[in-house]
Amino acid sequence: MSAFLFVVPPLVGHINPTVGVAAELTARGHRVAWACADPGLVRRLAGAEADVFPCDGIAGVERPPDLRGPEALKFLWEGYLVPLADAMAPGVRSAAQDFRPDVVVADQQAFAGALVAECLRLRWATSATTSAEFTGAYDGMPRVAAWLRERMTELRGRIGDPSGTADPRFSPHLVLAFTTPELVGPTGENGEAIRYVGPSIADRPAEPGFPWEWLDPGRAKVLVTLGTANADAGGRFLAECLTALRERAGRVQAVLVDPGGTLAAAAAAAAAADNDNDNDNDNDVLILPVVPQLPLLAKADAVICHAGHNTVCEALWHGVPLVVAPIRDDQPVVAAQVVDAGAGIRVRFGRVTAPGLGAALDTVLREPAHREAAARLRTAFRAAGGARAAATHLERLGASREHDRPGADEPGAGRQP
Repeated sequence: MSAFLFVVPPLVGHINPTVGVAAELTARGHRVAWACADPGLVRRLAGAEADVFPCDGIAGVERPPDLRGPEALKFLWEGYLVPLADAMAPGVRSAAQDFRPDVVVADQQAFAGALVAECLRLRWATSATTSAEFTGAYDGMPRVAAWLRERMTELRGRIGDPSGTADPRFSPHLVLAFTTPELVGPTGENGEAIRYVGPSIADRPAEPGFPWEWLDPGRAKVLVTLGTANADAGGRFLAECLTALRERAGRVQAVLVDPGGTLAAAAAAAAAADNDNDNDNDNDVLILPVVPQLPLLAKADAVICHAGHNTVCEALWHGVPLVVAPIRDDQPVVAAQVVDAGAGIRVRFGRVTAPGLGAALDTVLREPAHREAAARLRTAFRAAGGARAAATHLERLGASREHDRPGADEPGAGRQP
């Protein structure tokens, strides 16, 4: 049996896809551990018994909500990804030396995992929880691509092997892409190390108190979510959603996720207007800070979201079409993939109004083409194998006799970062 160390950033969307893979490896008798700056988050998502090695993290990172495009990318790297790698590196090194993994599974945005593994001559695989890096997103921006390479070279000089050449975002041994070519499209990368395994969908700890009896079987169900990292930017958009949904109360019922509590005033005003008009809309929109997303998607007819990769893939795993409103980072790329695949409609996050949102929602609910495209992607996703396929690829890497470090019986031997 082999040992696998998952190195992940403290982000729900990056941990969730690996949970099912880790569970599958454990079920097959392998040893699994994690390295993360938030052990509690890993244990909440992967189970209380998860073996987690703590790493230092960074705190107080507040990205201005209006940043877009290259400026948002620059802030993401300079303000979060690179400092996080510097902070995590000592903890990842200690975890590798204590746990003695055969394979390090490094999230594509947890650079410390790849660089430390390379430095310790350990085999490593990439966990790619977004498809944006597979579509040549920077092909038309050579200055941006050069700037990213410079930042990575500097980081490697601090925490990795200066003589190393592998891009920490793409392992030369194995890249697990939690998507499929059917969504990525014809421009997707197809390198020898890339394996498209589809979404990794696994059971999650039950969220308390969801009123399942609230759902009305006679109306279409819509889930509205901007993920876990966009509460700072979502107030106006969620308010427009609320208006559009209430205007469709007779035929639509919605669950709207509002983790930052930004809708309290808008909801109160809408409720007051309903009372003035003697309309009973208490059963139209349910606003909650957190929801059991996977069980809800099994009942949903449409999703309105920010085009976050996990939310998109989880919706399409259930064959649910989408209205996507990308905000920043990889979201415009993922939104374009949804539209190109025919599985949804894109709206402008910063400018769309309730009438525009309502029209887009009506289209994905009423016209069969979007649902048919979502169903095709559902079939492709499930055929790709998900967590089981990913675990099999990792097993093969773990069992390989080709070591990238001296001493097959000395995990962790080699240069120290």
